[in-house]
Amino acid sequence: MKFAALLIDGRYRQALVRDDRLHPLPDGTDLFELLAAGPGEDEVLSRCSSPVALAGQRLLPPVQAGSIRDFITFEQHVEGSFKGSRDPAVVPEWYEIPTFYFTNPYALIGPTDPVPMPPGCTVFDFELEVAAVIGTGGRNLRVDEAEGHIAGYSIFNDWSARDLQMHEMRVGLGPAKGKDTASTLGPYLVTPDELEPYRQGDRFDLTMSVSVNGTAIGKDSLANSAWSFPEMVAYASRGTEVRASDILGSGTCGGGCLVELWGRNGGERVPPPLAIGDTVTMEVTGLGSIENSVIAGDPVHPVPPARLR
Repeated sequence: MKFAALLIDGRYRQALVRDDRLHPLPDGTDLFELLAAGPGEDEVLSRCSSPVALAGQRLLPPVQAGSIRDFITFEQHVEGSFKGSRDPAVVPEWYEIPTFYFTNPYALIGPTDPVPMPPGCTVFDFELEVAAVIGTGGRNLRVDEAEGHIAGYSIFNDWSARDLQMHEMRVGLGPAKGKDTASTLGPYLVTPDELEPYRQGDRFDLTMSVSVNGTAIGKDSLANSAWSFPEMVAYASRGTEVRASDILGSGTCGGGCLVELWGRNGGERVPPPLAIGDTVTMEVTGLGSIENSVIAGDPVHPVPPARLR
């Protein structure tokens, strides 16, 4: 099944996607509780209200996230992004654990929403990822049980202000404001059964591609991730909880961002950073496509430097 979200009478509503129509779930429905009960699509459809055409709708992020953990699991991306800036580009620790950072669940935007330039940013970038959405909570999960806690998958774009990110991470923390303005999620939440034709062992062979203003930038497969989503879920839940609506990003696929290409070009920024008016399109097999255009963002309000004794 596929689920989308939209505004109906000013309220966030999720809807089953079927036959190019959106079939809204009853107001107040907990989608994750519904899916945990294991209904068939026809049963879900029987609960929905009158459909509306999918075409022309402004879709919202298909879930309202409780938290977002974003991993870094594609070796090609790591090698290219850090090429020339550290030696080795892929540090030994990367191979040992599927590391992640927490990002801003309040910054999610929909699949066609404009993305604002982060305040003070001059080196704007995108990151092509797939996200898994937790459907049933758990704690300290084993790998062999973790997949059963995933409600579905979606496309994820981790928009990145590279100049802000590099500056703040010199302190030893972050990324923070470098990743804080927007992340795209959508267009749908696709349940795992829909992706079974693409299964390759413990992962899915989904082609991921990105273009800027119609020019192809990169392409990879989700199957090339060094860790599967069940392994990421197990690590995320180690010694803590994952809960329904938590989002886990795969990390950027190979060729899925500009900074990786810049690293491979010896630091030369070709293609150039994103500018106002640029449109980024991402497509993932089985998950659909998202397309966001860059617009002007908020002004920078200065914060004073540290006060030292």
